[in-house]
Amino acid sequence: MSTMRTDVVVVGGGIAGMVAANRAAELGRKVLLLERGAEPKYLCNSRYTGGTFHVCMDDIMAGHDKLLALIERMTGGFARPDLMESIARDAERSVRWLQQQGIRFIKASAAAHQGWVVAPPGRTRPGLEWEGRSGDVMLRTLEAAFLARCGQVLRGTRAMALQMQGDRCIGVRAQQATGEISISADAVVLADGGFQGNPELMAAHITAAPEKIRQRGAGTGLGDGLRMAQEVGAALVGLDRFYGHLLSIDALHNDQLWPYPYPDAVATAAIVVGPDGKRFADEGMGGVYLANAIAKLPDALSAVIILDDAVWQGPGKNGLVPANPHLPNVGGTFHTAGDLATLAAKAGLPADAVTATVASYNAAFAAGQLAGLTPTRTADRYKPMSLLKAPFHALPVCAGITNTMGGVAIDGDARVLRADGGPIEGLYAAGATSGGLEGGASVGYVGGLVKGAVFGLRAAEHLAAKVTA
Repeated sequence: MSTMRTDVVVVGGGIAGMVAANRAAELGRKVLLLERGAEPKYLCNSRYTGGTFHVCMDDIMAGHDKLLALIERMTGGFARPDLMESIARDAERSVRWLQQQGIRFIKASAAAHQGWVVAPPGRTRPGLEWEGRSGDVMLRTLEAAFLARCGQVLRGTRAMALQMQGDRCIGVRAQQATGEISISADAVVLADGGFQGNPELMAAHITAAPEKIRQRGAGTGLGDGLRMAQEVGAALVGLDRFYGHLLSIDALHNDQLWPYPYPDAVATAAIVVGPDGKRFADEGMGGVYLANAIAKLPDALSAVIILDDAVWQGPGKNGLVPANPHLPNVGGTFHTAGDLATLAAKAGLPADAVTATVASYNAAFAAGQLAGLTPTRTADRYKPMSLLKAPFHALPVCAGITNTMGGVAIDGDARVLRADGGPIEGLYAAGATSGGLEGGASVGYVGGLVKGAVFGLRAAEHLAAKVTA
């Protein structure tokens, strides 16, 4: 076994890892970054990202007080207060720091959450388009900055186990094609992403049938960091929730239907039914919430959006890559009929149940009593619409997963925590490897890029104060 010595080891070369590595090097520490991918443009979710920096789908520059209120509302009491405070305090700073590294941003649309999007934008047409865009440019820029700071990247290197001295983390054992390597360090940052690419962990925590969930990202998150941290006594939190969107059911075999377009705007204006023709979740909670609900169905491929033409011609055209017209144009199943009974037959649903479900929904809408439906239908996040205008449409959907929300428990400085709440000295986690900010009953989504950037910065700054240069 070969050996190495450094000040800091960062595991994972996505945004969280690259930010942590750069900031630690910027502060004068000797940093070694381990990346499992062997290619120069190794795949990860940060490589694929559309590059939107937001907080809870709102303006990242909104200021501390508004951001804190947004996070509290979105996560419904699930998020740790210190993690919320870190995001609210450092969200803007993370973007300004990235600008200093050479990352360029544009305003992609008038929407509040799209005011800060990495240039050039990555969401321009259906399917996956990443090379030379958004996340790809961001990672290459950050890697160049890291190397200029005398940082070292070891590609094709998979971290396998943490090395401990008593209660303190003192390094990592990793596997390369040529054999095992032992790296001693004063601090380790776990930033290798979530576990969405691990079928066993997915089956244990997210869905009984992982093969029925479409990966919207690179699928490279195997949960190595989570496993290694757990082996040395780290607490885990919120493993049962994920960030993702609704996708056409045909996305499972048609690459033009993922990661875009996604029909969330249609679902949140209309209704989503199961194989019995009845609603099973609150559409007003948003597409991320619905994707999680669909993943938990006995058959995760049995959900169908029912909408009318007003929804299709209105919210159906919302977004940078809207469902209307892109989804049917690239092969997504889209049923249309002049009446609900005929529509239900086309979609393989019981006609009486669909007709009754839509009638009940329309009656509650007209009476202003959507909250009284079972399940309830909230209206404060997304505007519901009545379903009255023919032709009617049915859109079979599946859940698309980008990354898991839960992971290693951390504090506001990204220190990994034990079950008793105390930190494991020398061990940090950032980005999708960590948990405690997003998820819970409301499936509260704060933002993957801001989460990675903020806690990457905070991990580096905390450990730099502890590590002697």
